[in-house]
Amino acid sequence: MAAAADRALALPGLSRLSTAGSDDDRRADDRSGEDRERSDGERDRPTTPGTGKRGVVSVPCDAAKLVAALVTANAEGGAELRLAPKCRYVLTEAFHETDQYDGGIRDAREAADAAETPGDAEAPPHNPADDTAGLPVIYQPITIDGAGATIARDAQAAAFRFFTVRDGGELTLRDVELHNGRSAIEGGSVHVVHGATAVVERVTVSQSTSLSPEGGGGGIFNDGNMVVTDSTFIGNSASGAAGKGGGLLNGGVLTLKRSEFHRNSANAYGGGLGNYRGAAEVESVSFTQNSAVQGGGLASFSARTKVSDTELLNNTAQVGGGAANSDAVLVMRKMTIRGNTSTVNGGGISTVKGLTPLDDSVVDGNTTHGLGAGIYAEKANLLVRGSDVTRNEAVGATSTGGGIYATAGSVAIYTSKITHNASTLKPGGVFASHAQVKIDDESVVVENEPTNCEGSQVPIAHCFR
Repeated sequence: MAAAADRALALPGLSRLSTAGSDDDRRADDRSGEDRERSDGERDRPTTPGTGKRGVVSVPCDAAKLVAALVTANAEGGAELRLAPKCRYVLTEAFHETDQYDGGIRDAREAADAAETPGDAEAPPHNPADDTAGLPVIYQPITIDGAGATIARDAQAAAFRFFTVRDGGELTLRDVELHNGRSAIEGGSVHVVHGATAVVERVTVSQSTSLSPEGGGGGIFNDGNMVVTDSTFIGNSASGAAGKGGGLLNGGVLTLKRSEFHRNSANAYGGGLGNYRGAAEVESVSFTQNSAVQGGGLASFSARTKVSDTELLNNTAQVGGGAANSDAVLVMRKMTIRGNTSTVNGGGISTVKGLTPLDDSVVDGNTTHGLGAGIYAEKANLLVRGSDVTRNEAVGATSTGGGIYATAGSVAIYTSKITHNASTLKPGGVFASHAQVKIDDESVVVENEPTNCEGSQVPIAHCFR
């Protein structure tokens, strides 16, 4: 038996078959190891949401190459693009493509509203001929890392913005300047539609214009969901007859933090920021030297706006030199509102038919040629808590209410100081007409000229002389 076994082991080819089996096993083990290594590598490889496992695509310093990269990104379901550092991509014409956009969610809703109530549509009909962009429309999740580059419209080119983000599109834009965009409708540089998303980080938007007769957003128009951080808006304009939001017009959901708005303008309201029928949260933002008919720095109209740790400095308007609120909620906390000017009413703040809580803030050194140099409130609910309203001046021939002017509505002042304000006609502190005014016993209204509250049409308790 043992000899037979030895002979069997010695049969020709048996050892070769056994060796081949061992090699197969080793190759299988090797493949398993490679698969494990590849899987580990794939897990370790950084990815961009929505871009699968593709790596970052570097875009040469060539505008045509940028256009081509965006076309490919849309076709492949998204991408992350990195621009050439410090490059200037100059666009000379709009990008021509078949845009399947049918107006999106908002236009569909407004069409339904108009059908139910003819003549009551919220916005003018969408005109594709006016809706042009220098770069392909964003339909997919696309990230653009600017690396300090500039995307500019040639000075001799026809009007177009740079980016349009359509329903379902997601644009992340960082470390880039957008210069000299110009749109016949909303969004001089960027338009984010109702069903789209955008994230803007460390971006400068400069010298861009919206020509929309009733819309605006000289720099950006957001009708979707947008987050803007550490960015600068400078020299942009909503120049249509009723242009809104010189720097940025929001009609969707906006989070705005650690940014600057400087020398932007609007023909209607919101020289820096206009929030119209939208929801906006603003934190640690500076608005300086912006101008508009209403709300030189910012405006909240039929909207919900929360602003904190923010400066409104040296802005100008006919109404609401620093900020204007109309038929809306404007919540303001830890504000510095200083050096703003209005030619009609509300040097610092104007609030009409709205709710305006003002907490832990300073309203100082503002000027009006009309009524209410610090704050003008009309048919509004104004709450002033833990704040100083000081050194404001109403300088017109018939100006009154250097600190606060209230007509109709209600004013409640808690733990605040209304001091050193002045007006041409008395009182220089607080004036009320057909309004309810409450001043708690921890507040002071003193050293205003020509009087503190004397001359107010409604007697004001806890206010002397």
